[in-house]
Amino acid sequence: MTAHHENPSTPLTLDFARELDLADPLAAHRSAFIGSDDPGVRAYLDGNSLGRPLAASAARIAEFITEQWGGRLIRGWDEGWLEMPAAIGDELGRVAVGAAPGQTTIGDSTTVLLYKLCRAAVAGAVSADAARTEIVVDTENFPTDRFVLEGIADECGMTLRWITPDPAAGVTVDDLAAVLGPKTALVVLSHVAYRSGYLADMPALTAAAHDAGALILWDLCHSAGSVPVELDASGADLAVGCTYKYLNGGPGSPAFAYVRAEHQPHLRQPIQGWLGTADPFGMGEGYQPAAGIRSFTSGTPPILGMLALQDMIALIGEASIEAVRAKSVALTDYAVALYDGVLAPLGVELSSPRDAAWRGGHITIDHPSFREATAKLWGEGVIPDFRNPNGIRLGLSPLSTSFSEVWLGIDAIRAELPN
Repeated sequence: MTAHHENPSTPLTLDFARELDLADPLAAHRSAFIGSDDPGVRAYLDGNSLGRPLAASAARIAEFITEQWGGRLIRGWDEGWLEMPAAIGDELGRVAVGAAPGQTTIGDSTTVLLYKLCRAAVAGAVSADAARTEIVVDTENFPTDRFVLEGIADECGMTLRWITPDPAAGVTVDDLAAVLGPKTALVVLSHVAYRSGYLADMPALTAAAHDAGALILWDLCHSAGSVPVELDASGADLAVGCTYKYLNGGPGSPAFAYVRAEHQPHLRQPIQGWLGTADPFGMGEGYQPAAGIRSFTSGTPPILGMLALQDMIALIGEASIEAVRAKSVALTDYAVALYDGVLAPLGVELSSPRDAAWRGGHITIDHPSFREATAKLWGEGVIPDFRNPNGIRLGLSPLSTSFSEVWLGIDAIRAELPN
């Protein structure tokens, strides 16, 4: 990097990045991830799309196949597999999302869980008050959330009320208040915006929805595992999150669902499968939902898919989610400082909040050349994420990303920019 753009408060040298790594109290955890020393990957900056695997997970999965699946066979269901979704959910709730036991479960994809919980929420709201026919969502929310809600609105004859927030920020309390009213049944928001990285004010937005008599569902896909989440303390009603980003569950690992305890007896999810019944092995003729969080499950749990989650949840617990957040802030602050000193003078725009208090674990930068640049970067072993129309998203997973990787990534982006 050229020195003449250097910010005096943050030296822009690789040596300084290495000094930050040496001072990093979480640096030792990086070696626990497979591929962290791969010379072919100079900088992995897409941990918010797919986290690196842990070596402990490789050992766990191999042992499960040979000893549990191969050794116990069908007996494994009676020996603990059936309890895994709720057991892992409880541990995730304790370590990372601020949920007391009995409110979180693992299973299904993010899309399916979004549908199940949103559909249950609107049915419950309409049952209590037939005038509640509106669902609130923002135009910057992840496509899956918007598409699922469009389908539910069509299915139920409801109306979507759209919020159009600042794309470089996110939904504020004023934005939400402007569309709430006596017709609002459900609000669906992302805790961290998938493109900008904006960190929403969960307690204040939840309170606003409740003041209007509505339920609120939080999408935690881009926050769980990198940002402390306090579902119980904030009063959240429902939440869904994926597990292959900062929770390192692996490609397509099952999502998690949170249903606040007070709602569990009253909300009825729409996909009535055998495992969600009060007596799954009774093979009864009529559907009787189970008590508690298990009533929100449907089919056979994806046991293999949830194995790796246990290791990352344990690692977050060992480090503490507060320490993970502190490292996340340090990484994104450093990335912003490098952007200011190196990329901003070359016409790149920052499309994420500058204030770390309003920023999750990633930043997005924009330039018209970035689509072509991303393909070249991947070929050079520098792996960020491209987001339409012109964005490179730098996903900095706190336990596996080094400050040196951030420097190498920014330097490689600079090298690909037109002169």
